[in-house]
Amino acid sequence: MRSSPDRVIPVRPSRVTMAAKRVLDIVGAALGLSVLLPLFIIIAIIIKLDSPGPVLFRQERVGRGGRLFRIFKFRSMVVGANSAGTALTVRADRRITRVGIFLRRTKLDELPQLINVLIGDMSIVGPRPEVPQFMKFYTPDQHAIMVSMRPGMTDYAAIIFRDESLLLDQHSDPVETYRHQIMPLKFTYYERYSREIGVVSDLRIIIATVLLLIAGRVPQWLGVEYDMGALTLRHDAKSGA
Repeated sequence: MRSSPDRVIPVRPSRVTMAAKRVLDIVGAALGLSVLLPLFIIIAIIIKLDSPGPVLFRQERVGRGGRLFRIFKFRSMVVGANSAGTALTVRADRRITRVGIFLRRTKLDELPQLINVLIGDMSIVGPRPEVPQFMKFYTPDQHAIMVSMRPGMTDYAAIIFRDESLLLDQHSDPVETYRHQIMPLKFTYYERYSREIGVVSDLRIIIATVLLLIAGRVPQWLGVEYDMGALTLRHDAKSGA
């Protein structure tokens, strides 16, 4: 990517690079769905036993080229949660079910997105798909970079903001905190990934994500652990901090 101090321009990876990335997505998603099928069944049964409603939750997100699609997740909130609050959730959100608390903390609620990857709406690695109401807050240049890539299940920002709900829970206005503090930080990593798109980069991020979920820490070789200091978000005036 070549950029001036005032703008950034989306990178255009080669067709070979993008074809290889898509092959990795298809193989990875198909293998993941096959191996995890027994776990999916167990989670589905537990969700149905815990609270009334569907097993899967679908929500509109913005994909590549600005196209809207429905993202799949295991339902972790009560039915009608969308009409009872914002698109953001905090750690103490009362809309989250008992099973949902566990699913969110372990990221198991994200596993059905392998379906989105398989059908081409998402990639295993890429910027997390944003909801339309927040997408409009990106600048035109930022928006162009966001929609130049398939959104993903994991990326640098997802790793760094692995406990985003806890961060938001510490502020009296989670929406404003997300808009003015978290979104700008996330975008720096989206832009970084847009310059590094490729199979090798994806494999590094996938391995780092798995190690994070298993060991609870980010491997130093990913080059992001030392950026965690940026997550000391400012408390707003109402918090008194």
